[in-house]
Amino acid sequence: MNKRENFKSRLGFILVSAGCAIGIGNVWRFPYVVGQNGGGFFVLLYLLFLLVMGVPVLTMELAVGRASRKGAVLSYKTLEKPGHKWHIHGWFCMLGCYLLMMYYTTVSGWMLAFFFKFAGGAFSKMTEPAQVSAVFGSLLADPLEMGIWMAITVLLGLLVCSRGLQKGIEKVSKVMMSALLVLILVLAVNSLMLSGAGEGLKFYLEPNLNAIRSNGVWQTVTAAMNQAFFTLSLGIAAMEIFGSFMPGDKTLTGESLRICALDTFVAIMSGLIIFPACFTYGIQPDAGPSLIFVTLPNVFVNMPGGRIWGSLFFLFMSFASFSTIIAVFENIMSFTEEMFHISRKKAVLYNGLFILIASIPCVLGYNVWQNLHLIGGRDVLDSEDFIVSNLLLPIGALVYLLFCVSRWGWGFDNYLKECNSGEGMKLPRALKPFLQFVLPVLIVILIIQGLV
Repeated sequence: MNKRENFKSRLGFILVSAGCAIGIGNVWRFPYVVGQNGGGFFVLLYLLFLLVMGVPVLTMELAVGRASRKGAVLSYKTLEKPGHKWHIHGWFCMLGCYLLMMYYTTVSGWMLAFFFKFAGGAFSKMTEPAQVSAVFGSLLADPLEMGIWMAITVLLGLLVCSRGLQKGIEKVSKVMMSALLVLILVLAVNSLMLSGAGEGLKFYLEPNLNAIRSNGVWQTVTAAMNQAFFTLSLGIAAMEIFGSFMPGDKTLTGESLRICALDTFVAIMSGLIIFPACFTYGIQPDAGPSLIFVTLPNVFVNMPGGRIWGSLFFLFMSFASFSTIIAVFENIMSFTEEMFHISRKKAVLYNGLFILIASIPCVLGYNVWQNLHLIGGRDVLDSEDFIVSNLLLPIGALVYLLFCVSRWGWGFDNYLKECNSGEGMKLPRALKPFLQFVLPVLIVILIIQGLV
């Protein structure tokens, strides 16, 4: 087995870790959830819960990784007390990573497909909304086309990971994340220059009491809690693996805040792109998941220079989703190398074949197997997403939390020492009661809310 790598630079760690967090949830889910839950009031709640829930659990995942210098299973084995079985959770973490990739690669393929459709002029001659809307339906109905885009996404991810941490993940992420940030700024400036920008910003940033009354305050609060927590992909060791590669010269609280700041910046900016465009062209801003593939293409078709702006938007979306894919792929590859003592080349080959085959049911779930309904009547993709988002992520985060703050696990003192090692912002010891008693309750509420 190859010698374990470390990040070449601090910037590389932050960009790779933020890239793992920045994904479809930021750009796809965040704007329409804001639209449905009261605008600015929801945004403020989201930021609050990000600080009180997301940041602490992120420091815990990173602390377990950095203290052990191991991946999901072996990190627990290194830090747990003799005879304890916390490491069993490591196997569930990897199950979550594999399940996530079984449908996330398909959705990322959709982004890539729409980029090439816009860049190639496929939307240029369309004038009717029904024509534009039908493009996504045609993609879902064609298992061959959708399978090809999924396979391209998987193969590109494997190619990056095959080069290792520094030459592959870190190098590509620096370029891709830099391009992503430039793209989002260019797109936001363009949207803010549209005629409906003022109305869009008002909808986005001003509290909408009517929406809050309609949904209920509790629904708005739990929606903000849910978005803040899940945006960081905590609970399946997707972040823990990068903690195992990072040096010990900076505190984890400071680094976690930087990761969250970059993640939140992309989420907030995505709203600045979408809402002004929606109000300019008379599109419902709370249109739901169809916003990206049905609503926005209709906006770009009617926009001057829409072919260029549509291409840039879906290139940005492709970067956002692909950054998560290569980060999770790295977790999977490192796990396979550690646990089975095989080379990186073999880890890439075996996992690549498995993920390609395991992703096929998600592709077929929209056409050949469209009548197949699994958990609660959900299709294949939604069933896989339910297991990851409603079970493995929140329960996994709760396990990491209890492992770090309870005397039956690693213990609060050990966690705090690792978290505060290095220069930067320290986590106050005074937060111990909150982390031990309040935060677990908040996460349990999330789990119950997701199941109900």
